[in-house]
Formats: sequence, structure tokens, C-alpha cells
Amino acid sequence: MQLRPLSDHVGTEVTGIAMTDLDDAAFEQLRQLVYDRGMVALRDQTLTPEQHIAFANRWGGIDINNYFPLNGQHPEIAEVRKEADQRVNIGGGWHTDHSYDQIPAMGSILVARELPSSGGDTLFSSMGAAYDALSEGLKATLERLNAVHSADHIYSREGAYAQTDQASVLRGHELKTLAVHPVIIRHPVTGRKLLYVNGAFTLHFEGWTREESQPLLQYLYSLGTREEFQCRLEWRPGTVAIWDNRATWHLAQNDYHGERRVMHRITLTGEPIGR
Repeated sequence: MQLRPLSDHVGTEVTGIAMTDLDDAAFEQLRQLVYDRGMVALRDQTLTPEQHIAFANRWGGIDINNYFPLNGQHPEIAEVRKEADQRVNIGGGWHTDHSYDQIPAMGSILVARELPSSGGDTLFSSMGAAYDALSEGLKATLERLNAVHSADHIYSREGAYAQTDQASVLRGHELKTLAVHPVIIRHPVTGRKLLYVNGAFTLHFEGWTREESQPLLQYLYSLGTREEFQCRLEWRPGTVAIWDNRATWHLAQNDYHGERRVMHRITLTGEPIGR
């Protein structure tokens, strides 16, 4: 297993292993690397959908995504897809997956299936680095706050995607979601403190109005997207990314108009998060 950090704070590229052949010790080493680095990109993998599912099951449970198109033969796999004639992509803003769930997803495993000739990179940002950059006074304030999360304003029939060319393929328009989580959480494995809000799904601080919440939330979003906290994953055929949704944000670049991009994503079941 050869490792190459993609940035100071988040992301490690892994070569020299086959995901389908990992013994228990190597698998646990990889799992810890995901927890420590937030995201791991494995290169030169050959992974069938069945092997993708089997590998995900080694992590624990699988959360079925309620919104993305599902792979017809394998309902565990959601398709993150943009057709050549579409202008809008899925995941084109900074977010963390499933923060709108009462028990948020632990992570995601994304497999490149069909890539454009160039573009379509994914950016990741470290929420541990974002927390560390807070002043002591703001840390103390945020430690006492919870935030309200939902996906309704994104996926409902009146939501953000409703008037775009992704509207016809997305599902779950009638679902209602609402979850309350601490603004500062402690990673359940590493113990590291992390900023846990995101621009896609966080609505407001609990007990605050949206108008009152926005100035502070916007500051936190700007902090979380500082370039020095980020890495860029350049996708290549055979690339698989595994990331920790508690510890990172990510954003899918939408810079390949006129070409098709298809990714297979499995979302990994998490555990209750707390301070």
C-alpha cells in the first residue's frame, strides 16, 4: 500500500492494493486512514457492482439514498449522473451527505463508471481544520449550539432542483426530513472536534430564526471552504473514493458540459453524533 497525501489537511491517494483482495488487517488500516484523513482515493481498481456492494458491507450497513436515480439491478447503488445534454449536476455545491438524517451517514464510496474527457473533479474540505481555525471565543459559543438540517428545500417539487434539467430523474419529492445536530461534534472514532454545518442542508441554529442565523452561518461556510483546507480529487478510470461525511465537505465540479459523467455511490450507515 503506497500513500500520497493530496493536501495538508484532507485526502490521501492509495496505490498498490486491490480492494477486492484486502485481508482484515489491511481493511482496518484503510478504514483508519479514512477516519484520519477524511477521504481516501484508491487508484487502478477493477470493481463490479457486486464487489462494490460487498466492500461496502464490510463497513457495516448501507443507507439507501431516497433521491438519486437507483441502479436498476442493484438498489444499494445510487447513480450520480449528468447526461451530455444536461447543464446542472448533482452535488454542485459544498455539502456533506445525509446531514438531514437523524443518524447521519458515516461515509460514502463513489466509483467512477463513465468520465468526461476532462473536468468533473471533486473538491473536499476538512472540517477538523475548519474547527481548529475558529477563535477560542467562537468555539465556546458554537459548542452550545445545535443546528437544524433538512433536504426538503433541495428535493421537493418546489425545491432547488425542481426547475432544473435534473428534476425528471430525481426521486423523493414528497419526503419530509428534519434533524437537529450539534454545531460542533466529536468524531466517534478519532475524538477530533469537527464543524458540523453545511451550506446545502443546514437551515438555521436551533432556537434562532433563519434571518438571525445567516450571518454566522455564512461566516462558517466561508471558513470551511478556505483553499488551504481543501484537496482536489482528479478522477481517472479505476478511481474509487471513500470519504467520512462527519469530517469533510465535498463539491462536484460542473465543468464538462456536453459530456456524460456517471458515478456509482453507496452511502455507509453511520452512528449517532454528539459533542
